[in-house]
Amino acid sequence: MQKEKTIDHTLRATWQMVAKMYNEQATKHESTMAMAFVLLNIDKEKGTPSTSLGPLMGMEPTSLSRILKSMEEKGAIYREKNPNDGRGVLIKLTDFGIEKRNISKQYVIKFNQTVNEHVSAEKIKNFFEVTETINDLISNKMIFGINSTK
Repeated sequence: MQKEKTIDHTLRATWQMVAKMYNEQATKHESTMAMAFVLLNIDKEKGTPSTSLGPLMGMEPTSLSRILKSMEEKGAIYREKNPNDGRGVLIKLTDFGIEKRNISKQYVIKFNQTVNEHVSAEKIKNFFEVTETINDLISNKMIFGINSTK
């Protein structure tokens, strides 16, 4: 099997191109794609518990901690004690963070609009169905895990 024709290679190569594209844009705003992704996943009004941010984004806690520390140093976020859970911390956006979030959001909208202009609605629907199936197969350990047939 040629690597260019495997699903995993195509997913990875495409994601690397998307990440590179977003990082090029983020650099123009003294940011990174990872920081933009965090900004977009923080609830603008209420903040987001730090413990739910990692799973929400599919990030490991150590990577997320480093990014949050950097974002806090840049003044994009701040931490506040969670009023609903005395042990927890909410990550909240500063005015600067909201400004950066709005910039990031515009890039995501532009990317999606451009793809939608060049790919039919049916193909987009199929794409989401395929990725959902892949995620389900992995989540349910049906490829290499206990539920796999081989």
